[in-house]
Amino acid sequence: MTIPIEQPDFAAVEVEEKKVSDQTGEENELVLDGGFVVPPTNAFGHTFRDYDVNSDRRDGVEEFYRINHINQSVDFVKRMREEYGKLDKVEMSIWECCELLNEVVDESDPDLDEPQIEHLLQTAEAIRKDYPDEGWLHLTALIHDLGKVLHLPAFGELPQWAVVGDTCPVGCAFDESIVHHQHFKENPDYNNPAYNTKYGIYSEGCGLDNVLMSWGHDDYMYLVAKENKSTLPSAGLFIIRYHSFYALHRAGAYKHLMNEEDTENLKWLKIFNKYDLYSKSKVCIDVEKVKPYYLCLIEKYFPAKLRW
Repeated sequence: MTIPIEQPDFAAVEVEEKKVSDQTGEENELVLDGGFVVPPTNAFGHTFRDYDVNSDRRDGVEEFYRINHINQSVDFVKRMREEYGKLDKVEMSIWECCELLNEVVDESDPDLDEPQIEHLLQTAEAIRKDYPDEGWLHLTALIHDLGKVLHLPAFGELPQWAVVGDTCPVGCAFDESIVHHQHFKENPDYNNPAYNTKYGIYSEGCGLDNVLMSWGHDDYMYLVAKENKSTLPSAGLFIIRYHSFYALHRAGAYKHLMNEEDTENLKWLKIFNKYDLYSKSKVCIDVEKVKPYYLCLIEKYFPAKLRW
């Protein structure tokens, strides 16, 4: 089945420690920066998230964002959430989905061109090394990009601009910190007075749960986890939905829409983002060696089979 679609520096963490309770009610105190060493360059020898560097992927990445910014409108997002919120495409386990992701390479990513399963394990294992007792965070890292299966035929084979890339709210003004912001001028919402003001259809402190985000793998995986009754803490679900929301966690935009819970969870997202972004490399993880550990975490926080 194909879903028809019309085609037209890392911010320093400000606090030093944070307490989070898991589903058992146990509270853990953490130092936010676990000592992860940031490499000077990405897998191509360039600085991370440099969309202007003269690399082989630059022109393709900008074209990706041009199409993305033109099409990510309120109407489009509502249509995608209605369609994919049914969770009627596939039934499978978390690990089966991890294996499916071997077929996906993210065209929006200027830092890596490896299959996605490598990135998931690189991120999870880097976090596991620095935060060995935070299983929920390890699992969140493993699954955060699973929504990229939207690009595969069984899920409607959505084009990459509707699956990957940075995300942002729709229904209010597009912040200028968003990468390749200039291409929003062709978006149908750009000149719509209902959608092009600071608050648009939202209100001060309404909470990000009440905000429509541009459609892609983040929001899809968030819906999958939530509707399948995952017991991940709210910080885990927050990371899944907003890990590509760089305008927020790098530039500090859209904070006027956040509530108190969002503010607390954002601290965890900033920790996660460091590993998500900077752990990308050509170094492969021994999948069979780490698989038993992650299967135990999956069993703890998810049902055996999920609706997708």
